[in-house]
Amino acid sequence: MLIKQKDPILPSEITGESIYKQRRVFMQSALGLAGTLAASNVAALSSLPQEDDSPKYPGPKWLQQQQQQSISPDQFQAKDKLTPYKDVISYNNFYEFGLDKSDPFKRAQNFITDPWQVEISGEVNKPGVYNLEDFVKPHTLQERIYRMRCVEAWSMVIPWVGIPLADVLKRFEPTSKAKYIEFTTLHDPQQMPQQGSLFGTLDWPYVEGLRIDEAMNPLAFLATGVYGQSMPPQNGAPLRLVVPWKYGFKNIKSIVKIRFTEHMPKNTWHKTAPREYGFYANVNPAVDHPRWSQATERRLPSSLFSPNRIETLPFNGYAEEVAHLYKNMDLRKWI
Repeated sequence: MLIKQKDPILPSEITGESIYKQRRVFMQSALGLAGTLAASNVAALSSLPQEDDSPKYPGPKWLQQQQQQSISPDQFQAKDKLTPYKDVISYNNFYEFGLDKSDPFKRAQNFITDPWQVEISGEVNKPGVYNLEDFVKPHTLQERIYRMRCVEAWSMVIPWVGIPLADVLKRFEPTSKAKYIEFTTLHDPQQMPQQGSLFGTLDWPYVEGLRIDEAMNPLAFLATGVYGQSMPPQNGAPLRLVVPWKYGFKNIKSIVKIRFTEHMPKNTWHKTAPREYGFYANVNPAVDHPRWSQATERRLPSSLFSPNRIETLPFNGYAEEVAHLYKNMDLRKWI
């Protein structure tokens, strides 16, 4: 497989939220049409005038072209008000770049995401190392608007661009022994300064996992972008997991390895603090974190005088789609 030359990320301007919403309405209306959305219409919408000075991240040329030609509306469209783009890209947990919410935005701007490869291994018939372009291109990119609930009790509503996780995993032909999927983040202390810090608190590289039936659920998503643009480095470029019924730490970023395994992976936060962070990490307002309540959340943007606090929903509001996965499980024990 060919390895692409580096295509540097060049921040410039981003389409404003109000203009993007016009695009969103247009794409949603397309769901009612018998035909598919014309590629020329998507390209035109992607080049609407800029509204603010937030940086955008065009990503590699092949991904730009695919975004312009094949972003398709999807049935998963949360009706909540979108979190402004500037908040989505500037308020992040990505501990590889620092512990403060603003550190990833400040420290990840030169993070190299092209070329990028993903290693597939374990209980599959088609293991190998795949260039990201080969990984993504066979699929039609979709836009999905999901609620995202952090275990720290804040939340966002984000329009992701990407591909269903199940569609990707099936291509590698899992064997009957594949019971879990293990994901691993890039380990590169030169680019990710916190990985080399003497004061680091996590065991790198970052590892997460799903049961295979969770991974095959229609909601599970591999994201390559947000707000119709390529994924910013601080948000997990170039490839991250999105499982909206689980707490945010399950949504592993900058994925370089996907391993199919017979045994439950030891995910990073569960290894670090097993009493506080479980393997499943399903959003559950009835089970508090040992140090704070999970009954409510702070929906961003918010402030001291306008906290924007709302009730948290079981499975983050996606119970209809996923509750059957945990039938007869004690969700207080299997946190």
